[in-house]
Amino acid sequence: MSDIIDLAARVGRVLQEKGLLLATAESCTGGGVAQAVTEIAGSSAWFDRGFVTYSNTSKTDLLKVPGPLIAEFGAVSEEVADAMARGALAAGHGGIALSTTGIAGPGGAVPGKPVGTVCFGWADRHRGVTERLVFPGDRQAVREQAVAHALQGLLHFLEDA
Repeated sequence: MSDIIDLAARVGRVLQEKGLLLATAESCTGGGVAQAVTEIAGSSAWFDRGFVTYSNTSKTDLLKVPGPLIAEFGAVSEEVADAMARGALAAGHGGIALSTTGIAGPGGAVPGKPVGTVCFGWADRHRGVTERLVFPGDRQAVREQAVAHALQGLLHFLEDA
């Protein structure tokens, strides 16, 4: 966990340097990214808000993810991860957002989406990037790896801006 907190601190420094506020939209990580960033003293200077949208209904209600998009691609998809990140961005005052949606297990696997599948989205006002990975391990291991990857991915996204 200390590696995740160190990563969150690095994210905070870069966001502050760039004058950006972060919003998060999390499903499979259950607020783990928001928890990590709020472990950092002073994070209110660079963290705007977090959404835990575990159900499909909450994704639609809070983040305005279109129901037909979820029906077509499934909640665990890069398309939905992108819509979640963009929805968090639109709903807040942040200038950048990240999202996670996945299957942490032990159940929930479907054809083509095994346990450990996690889709990520990173977006700012000009662009969005998504990624799909499959992490090994039990539920806790998948969630921890997803939180770390979401933060690492945000650093890469910020570097490319």
